Amino acid sequence: MLTIALSTLRTRWVSFVGCFFALFLGAGLIAVTGQVLASTVTTADRAPQRYAAAPVVVVPGELTGLPPIAGQPSRPAEPRGLPAVLAAEFPDAVIDRVFPAALAGGPPATGRPWSAARTAPHHLTAGRPPAADGEIAASVSARQGVTLGEQVRIVTAGGAQTYTVVGITSAGPQDTLFFTDARAAALSPRIDALALWQPADAVRAVVGDRGRILTGQDRALADPTRQDDDRARNNANTIAGIAGGFAAFVAIFVVSSTFAFTVVQRLREFALLRTVGGTRRQVRRMVLAEAGAVAVVASALGAVVGPLATGWSLDGLISHGMAPAWTVVSHSAVPALVAFPAGVLVALLGAAAAAWRASRVAPVEAMRQAAAESRPMTPVRWLLGLSALLGGIISMAVNVGFDPESAAKNKTAMPIVMLLVAGVSLLAPAVVRPVTRVLARPLERLRGATGMVVAGSALTSARQTAAAAGPVLVMVALAVSLLGGAATGDAADTTQQTAPVRAEYLVLPTTDAGLDRELVGRLRNTPGVDVATSTPTSVYTAEGQDTVLIQRPVEVVEPGTFPSAVRIALAEGSFSALDEHGIVVSADWERGLGETLRLRRADGSATTLTVVGVLAAGAGADAYITPPAVDPPTALPSVAYVKLHDGTPGAAVEEALRGATEGHNARMVSRSVWADSLAAHRGSASRLGLLAVLGVILAYTAIALVNIALMAAAQRAPERRALRLAGARQSQVLRFVAAESLLVVAIGVVLATATAALALTGQWAALVRVVGPLPIHVPWLAAAAAVAGCALLAMPASILAAAITDRGGRPRTGAR
Repeated sequence: MLTIALSTLRTRWVSFVGCFFALFLGAGLIAVTGQVLASTVTTADRAPQRYAAAPVVVVPGELTGLPPIAGQPSRPAEPRGLPAVLAAEFPDAVIDRVFPAALAGGPPATGRPWSAARTAPHHLTAGRPPAADGEIAASVSARQGVTLGEQVRIVTAGGAQTYTVVGITSAGPQDTLFFTDARAAALSPRIDALALWQPADAVRAVVGDRGRILTGQDRALADPTRQDDDRARNNANTIAGIAGGFAAFVAIFVVSSTFAFTVVQRLREFALLRTVGGTRRQVRRMVLAEAGAVAVVASALGAVVGPLATGWSLDGLISHGMAPAWTVVSHSAVPALVAFPAGVLVALLGAAAAAWRASRVAPVEAMRQAAAESRPMTPVRWLLGLSALLGGIISMAVNVGFDPESAAKNKTAMPIVMLLVAGVSLLAPAVVRPVTRVLARPLERLRGATGMVVAGSALTSARQTAAAAGPVLVMVALAVSLLGGAATGDAADTTQQTAPVRAEYLVLPTTDAGLDRELVGRLRNTPGVDVATSTPTSVYTAEGQDTVLIQRPVEVVEPGTFPSAVRIALAEGSFSALDEHGIVVSADWERGLGETLRLRRADGSATTLTVVGVLAAGAGADAYITPPAVDPPTALPSVAYVKLHDGTPGAAVEEALRGATEGHNARMVSRSVWADSLAAHRGSASRLGLLAVLGVILAYTAIALVNIALMAAAQRAPERRALRLAGARQSQVLRFVAAESLLVVAIGVVLATATAALALTGQWAALVRVVGPLPIHVPWLAAAAAVAGCALLAMPASILAAAITDRGGRPRTGAR
């Protein structure tokens, strides 16, 4: 059978071109995504930056008496700092204080004492070090065009003050403004680190358990970009994993469609094999051998060529902030070694159903089906199609009933969409005929026999029509379902955050530092309004019989003013009962009303709070506590809600708020403008990964459409010759080919529309339970682009393939 399979490949190579390129692309994508994963995993952490010149650094220690977080030390999110008595024991140490400080209207920056400039190091490039409380030195990147001797306003946690720029330093790991040591201590009394040039063992003996000693690469743990670096690494791994998974999924689909198409074309060939004594097992082995032979060559080439695109892929991820900037391309052979057998396995899985179909046809039955298909669906295809479709529907029902909030997440929606697409594609032959009858009615009204021939051709070969429409189904359904689902999920998240807000205006910081205390005081003094602030912080809870430490986000609010600005929906309890001894939690905490919780604050200190309220489903926050519960506060408010009193004119309040925020790195926005900007930000951030996935799908769709066009052109050559013998001109024959390809695209679009509608409706039903009434977002532009792209690929490919196939085979009029 292997010899016959190789002979078939040699004589029917056109039928396997699409499979070859699909498997080549699939193996290449698996190899390149694996290489990206290997690169991000094997790349060492970024070298120390903030303390690159200091061999030993002492930082606040870990949370004591508690388990680690996911295997990592339990470090407090907002440490109290090192004790002053410890700093006094190291008179030669650099006492570093790190706090938010930025030019008014400038980019985010960090304030530090001048003595800490040597730790990065920062070198003076102009001017001198600050010597008085009203003087600063700025790094090159932080000065934003400010010149020596210029007076500038600097915004810190306490407010905005004027300073004179007396020095410019070289760029460092972070935009930095340097104050005198005394001024830095006044602005931020907390000691964040001690930089030392002493033997580590001697320092460790003095520090004991009062701090943590960082040396070597561990000094990078204190860098400001540490969390962003970890996030970028995780983003790269996620995108690579999703792209690789979809590459394998779509490759299986393309191979399956191609072999299903070619098996129907070759029924007479299989019948002859059975007639001369070939067994079902031999026929099945022959089809699998064909797939394996193509896969071995294609996967080997893909596994070799794929890793060559790793550098380009990483550059794209880095340019969008989705991978660490210092990632080094891995030269590991493991991704290629994995991609090769994965490509072969994908081919065999894709061809398995077609091989089973070919082996199950009896000789006489096959000969009857060579003219027209009498049974487009087999019992196994029914079983697989219904299983996949019902699996997707049941998964959506589970989300609606038990976990509606997960419907907004891509990792939940993608598997459901894949199940629905697989189910509809498997069941497509069962619905092709009724769909074709509806779509062919306008063609049948056309002048001439073109419409009748096109409709009749599609109706008599339902399996082939379904296989040809398959790539269109995949492209359009996935584009609409994924992009529409992401947009609907983003809209739900935005509604969940914005709908409870009653305040007419919001004051937001323009940097990550938060709203300074002077600004908050000025806002509260604005006549005719109530101002409520929200400050993000964290608490730690020990779960699983105190074996796992969970860091939970918490909002610090004032219960007297906050409910007037933001509506709080409670399932149990009362928000007015919230005081310095209480906490309001979401249902995710799995805590009951009146239950006492032992917590750790963000600085690591212990406290005990009582649950006085449980938030209803869909609440915009995870928990609420009061300012005294986190005394002393370390973070700054992230937002100030401004609620107008009855009769207060909005225009006067707007003018007052603009005046209050001027020079404080904050902006005033109306509720509607804030909601729109929030939705736009979410939309742009969630598209990058999906566009990468859709790019993979588009490449596969192009391969599959062109491949099926080539295969169909060869099979339909006798029909086109018959049309010409009946008097049709070549232009009429090509119009017939074009109409047939557009009909196939239309059938695929109808099936894709049904699939996408089912997926989006299921997601919508779940999200409505969380946020209430919500529109379904349909990406009309993306859908139109997908449909147009399929049509522009299918029609020219079909016409060109027919023209090439018919060359030299046209009947001669007047021949004797």
